[in-house]
Amino acid sequence: MPRSVNSVASRARRKKLLKLAKGYWGKRKNVLTIAKHSIEKGLGYAYRDRKSKKRNFRSLWIVRINAGSRVHGLSYSQFMNLVHKSGLGLNRKVLADMAMNHPETFAEIVKSVK
Repeated sequence: MPRSVNSVASRARRKKLLKLAKGYWGKRKNVLTIAKHSIEKGLGYAYRDRKSKKRNFRSLWIVRINAGSRVHGLSYSQFMNLVHKSGLGLNRKVLADMAMNHPETFAEIVKSVK
């Protein structure tokens, strides 16, 4: 009986890996073992940085809210405490956007929570 190796599936696996390596430089894009290593590293970095992106944006929003609230004589922690006590339903992303792009609206918010 002849040997069966299922080369169709093997080739499909290799093509899938090399497709993920598209745009890489040098042997990373066309040598299977090197491409596989680069893809594994890249996917690991992508997973890690999807988490760190959320942390980075939250810290950026906090910095912007702090800068906007200090103009009106409040620290970030004092301002956020007043926001939570007043029941204002705005998150840090929205507050940071207002503090940076719409300072007069942010001033009204600070006045209303004081």
